[in-house]
Amino acid sequence: MQRLETFENKYPQRDYTITIVNDEYTSVCPMTGLPDFGIITINYVPDQLCLELKALKYYFLEFRNQGIFYETVVNKILDDLVAACQPRSMEVVGEFTVRGGLRSVVKTSYAKIENR
Repeated sequence: MQRLETFENKYPQRDYTITIVNDEYTSVCPMTGLPDFGIITINYVPDQLCLELKALKYYFLEFRNQGIFYETVVNKILDDLVAACQPRSMEVVGEFTVRGGLRSVVKTSYAKIENR
């Protein structure tokens, strides 16, 4: 699996949102073997680290030939990205193209619990 890379957040004292949109997500349906297409949107509030985009692009390419359900991929992306950059919060949304007259949107989120 492609290693996700990060870099230092220059403004860790401030809450701000980074939105990353992958308009060209592809994988394979594990039931039919047919290609799946979608848009993956990541919204996150960084803490100490930010995601590096080139490594993220290569990470997404690893799904291209993988048989994986929509629900699994969205949750896996969230788990992998949270592990890589430990954000204050993150939401991952997968909007998948119409198949058989049905369009799927899968959302999942994470929020860091602060010990105060």
